[in-house]
Amino acid sequence: MGPHPAVAAIRLAVRRVLHDLLIEHAGTEHTGTPDASPGVPPHERPAPPLVLVACSGGADSMALASALAFEAPRLGIRAGGITVDHGLQPGSDLRAEEVVLRLRELGLDPVESIAVTVGRQGGPEAAARDARYAALDTAAERHGAAAVLLGHTRDDQAETVLLGLARGSGIRSLSGMAAVSGAGGRYRRPFLGLDRQTARKACMVQSLPVWDDPHNADPAYTRSRLRHEGLPALEKALGKGVVEALARTAQLSRDDADALDAWARQAEAAVRDSAGLLECAKLYALPPAVRRRILRRAAIEAGAPAGSLFARHIEEVDRLITGWRGQGAINLPGKVVAQRQGGRLVIRQG
Repeated sequence: MGPHPAVAAIRLAVRRVLHDLLIEHAGTEHTGTPDASPGVPPHERPAPPLVLVACSGGADSMALASALAFEAPRLGIRAGGITVDHGLQPGSDLRAEEVVLRLRELGLDPVESIAVTVGRQGGPEAAARDARYAALDTAAERHGAAAVLLGHTRDDQAETVLLGLARGSGIRSLSGMAAVSGAGGRYRRPFLGLDRQTARKACMVQSLPVWDDPHNADPAYTRSRLRHEGLPALEKALGKGVVEALARTAQLSRDDADALDAWARQAEAAVRDSAGLLECAKLYALPPAVRRRILRRAAIEAGAPAGSLFARHIEEVDRLITGWRGQGAINLPGKVVAQRQGGRLVIRQG
């Protein structure tokens, strides 16, 4: 008899991601099988790729860690784990050490806990996320990991789409979290097609202890309110299937956003003059969605922080193209200034 359906589902999701990683690395040094490189002495063969799992000790990431520990050895892949201690709760260091022990019991190696200092920029949730990803990036580079697996589920994706909708951030924000992201495709999210209950059920049937972070139920946090109040209210009003529909919206939006980004990259060269300045008349002729992407890219290249550059900033710059009335320069984050001069749009450090 095979494994419980929930366990089979999480293992299949992880197996697919690991296969993708092996295909990406095929033709380099390792084919993904323990007896790769026939004829080459074992001591001369390259080390198999290392995949890390980011684990908080919660149900989603513990299910992910268990699936990685099961699947990786069968594909000739090394598997390790990282837990990040944000230091936001009393005893968080002890909790992190418990997670380390659980990951080692699963057979993962290397395993480590990383303590971080969470700042305040962007609010508590954003600051904790920034600190966490910085720690994961550092760990991945130190260990030479091919990828880091993250336990975000379809429910997390639905929440991310609703948060983007509430901010009015545009189609890229509605596209939610990508299955592959980060520098060189470092971060992989195998569970975006699985619901949260599947991961929790997989932990239960495998007798894996899990930790429920009290912050996830704290109404002081926006995502917590959305999870426990907003989404249930939507399901009550609209019926079941809201989470699935929002996750489907994320994928459709991502496809559209990717296409528009590609169009903008191709169009940008044609709207610059010989000196590299943006020509307002040529920008005006472009569809707004393409034009605003070019303006955003130009602002970021000039030094505006991407995380601080909002839709309202780009709309103000866009009015220098579409609603020119002799207005002055537009101040953007990062001390970047955008102004119209002689039919050209100049975006530079002020």
